[in-house]
Amino acid sequence: MLSLKSLSKYYRTEDIETVALDSIDVDISEGEFVAIMGPSGCGKSTLLNIIGMLDSPSEGEYWFKEQNVATLQERALAALRKQHIGFIFQSFNLIDELSVAENIGLALLYHDVSNSQRNERVAEVMERVGIAHRAKHMPSQLSGGQQQRVAVARAIVGDQSLILADEPTGNLDSTHGQEVMDMLSQLNGEGTTIVMVTHSEHHAEYATRAINLFDGKVVTALDEAVA
Repeated sequence: MLSLKSLSKYYRTEDIETVALDSIDVDISEGEFVAIMGPSGCGKSTLLNIIGMLDSPSEGEYWFKEQNVATLQERALAALRKQHIGFIFQSFNLIDELSVAENIGLALLYHDVSNSQRNERVAEVMERVGIAHRAKHMPSQLSGGQQQRVAVARAIVGDQSLILADEPTGNLDSTHGQEVMDMLSQLNGEGTTIVMVTHSEHHAEYATRAINLFDGKVVTALDEAVA
């Protein structure tokens, strides 16, 4: 599905250059569940942002579905994101003024679907993640676990083939965190590719393999199962 070749990311000011990623080589196949791990500040979120086309590399190549996207302009990147990639964030990133159904439906606004098709698809994914009974509720009326269910539904409503999750259980208690991991595992079992940043060894056990970063470099990329 995607391949990063000698990929680096630098942040420069007049006086200093910070290396966030240093000559990364990573391959992720369709249908994998990959955990990205490492200490704070090692480049995990930077790597996820580049994979998600929210940021661009300073050097190297990024091949996504046989296309080198490293040098594409934002409009082309946005089109690829919309078609293929869903995001799940630690802080949920829901819009407080919109209902559950409206938050999920936002992800389809720029897809070529009718209102009736959008409503049907939103209803399907709400049922799928167990949040249909909260369709008209506002985010402030939901628990943290329920908000993350809404975020998962928003990420998959467009049938995206790649889900990127940045510490998806970071703001949840153990019970709700377990529920989110079970949902991600189910999605992966149905064929969705998942790349997840996590500090949790326990949650990394859901992945088929782990990529470990340290100081912006891949220090291990095990092909065998984590668990």
